[in-house]
Amino acid sequence: MISPRQRCPAARRASLRAHLCFASALMGVLALKTGVASVAHAAPITAQTPVAPVSDTIISPNSKARANPPMSARPVDAEAMGPEPSAIRRPPNTPIPPSGVPELPSSGFATMDFTPLMPSEDKKSPHQIELDALLPSEGPSGLLPPRLDALRDTDLNDPYYVPTAGAGHLLRAIDPMREWLRKRGFTFSFSYKGEAMGLMSGGLEKGMSYVHELTLQAIFDLQKMAGLNGWSVHTLVMERAGKAIQNGRVGEYYVALQEVYSLSGNVAAHLVDFYAEKKMMQNRLDLIFGRMSLTHVFATSPLLCSFMVTCSAPVGLKQNPAMSVYPKATWGGRLRFRPTRDTAVQVGAYSVSALTDNPSGWSWGAENTTGLSLPIEFTWQPFLTRNRLPGHYVIGYAHDTTRYADKISSVYPKKLADRLPGTRSAPADMTWVEADQMMYRLGGRNMMAGGYLMAGYVHTTPHVANISDQAYGGFSMVGMIPGRITDRFGVLYSWYHVSQRRRLSQELAQEAGLPLGSSIHGIQNNSHIIEAYYGIDAFPGILIQPEFQYMIHPGETHRIPNAVMAGLKLIANL
Repeated sequence: MISPRQRCPAARRASLRAHLCFASALMGVLALKTGVASVAHAAPITAQTPVAPVSDTIISPNSKARANPPMSARPVDAEAMGPEPSAIRRPPNTPIPPSGVPELPSSGFATMDFTPLMPSEDKKSPHQIELDALLPSEGPSGLLPPRLDALRDTDLNDPYYVPTAGAGHLLRAIDPMREWLRKRGFTFSFSYKGEAMGLMSGGLEKGMSYVHELTLQAIFDLQKMAGLNGWSVHTLVMERAGKAIQNGRVGEYYVALQEVYSLSGNVAAHLVDFYAEKKMMQNRLDLIFGRMSLTHVFATSPLLCSFMVTCSAPVGLKQNPAMSVYPKATWGGRLRFRPTRDTAVQVGAYSVSALTDNPSGWSWGAENTTGLSLPIEFTWQPFLTRNRLPGHYVIGYAHDTTRYADKISSVYPKKLADRLPGTRSAPADMTWVEADQMMYRLGGRNMMAGGYLMAGYVHTTPHVANISDQAYGGFSMVGMIPGRITDRFGVLYSWYHVSQRRRLSQELAQEAGLPLGSSIHGIQNNSHIIEAYYGIDAFPGILIQPEFQYMIHPGETHRIPNAVMAGLKLIANL
């Protein structure tokens, strides 16, 4: 019998290739003895076989590889080989650059609507966009078995986003001007989003509905403009028009069935964002403050906003004014940091006012501040298997100091409601748990080049909420059709539960012979929605997305059994 070292003399050298060669020879000997070859090592590694380096991950190319234990100290498996070449091969039409880090901003990336993104002020940082960890270690991921926890670089990869429009821009002629401005610290994007939905059966009245928005976003890099290290200013204005389908045709008043709905005011340029960002402590701390939507950075994800109904956050949270739902903005600030390589924490403080206050976004003095919203959110982000499949496991909580009237008084006369026990005004609390996990990787190194499973649950204080509970689950997949590697197919099921207090108020009003309101068709309980879409990366600057929705019990009553809707979304980067 030829020994492994005789088959591979180079294994005597202390190098990664030598270790792999020796391991391959050893596996060959074992295979001869047992007659069985491990599936994980079906392709034997030889000294001539090209091997991806251990640090070849999906993060930006200037990342530093973390120190890995010697190959002899752990089992040799597919993890050390890096991602499968077929899984990380970029298609020619992808809007994502090789590093996975987009040029900012771009309306083609959903994350631009959620997470402030500016390059690190520390040029030596392993990351261009994402923060570096406070501690050079793993958190919960360290408890995973080695074959499951992917070998990766010092920190997490750069941003978590999903392409929401076709690659590039329609107006290619001004690309040189864009690049000239970007090098001098000013970047911008201008996009159109149109949504047409038709009620095919059920509901109240058949027909079509059309809504659209025009969005102008700009980032001022003060480091390039004025030498202010780590500072930037972010702005976003929009115009929305049209009438959504849910109210008049479907009979639904809590759940917005189209992403583009009201709250933007009848103005040509509604101000959404106007805030400053500062990255500090050698890219370990990120602070933003100014006017912004709270759901840009809490209780959301790019996956959610690829769907119409859940963008930009679960409906169960959007019902509460404390969450400052996009495009409603408020004064506030948020601090974010990463305790370990695989965890992130963010805390914030935001003023609270009614969602209908200041509909134009410009009349800051017209807002009636009622309290303070104090959210906190923890995220665990593991990377699993050799293909670095990312997951995002989020738990969040927010306390709103506003004293809200009990829902019993919403339809019951206040002078009578005050006589009932337990109906005094009270603050509100919100809790959310969200999770998504990539199941396969296809078409690139970025975090969205693959198929995800996703689920979540939301709970709000029943005394002050219309929708107290929501649960959802679904999937978002790319490359379902061969050759269409950047197209995305998604299905999401959502369940909405009307709060017990809201339902009790309606029962008391009905017993007293009082009207429930023109938009309420009976005692409310729950509703369900199944939403499906197929996003087509049609050609540069254009995304076409057919949409289907099936709603059970619109209006959260049994008076309307169901509603079947179909439509089309079009997003254009101009």
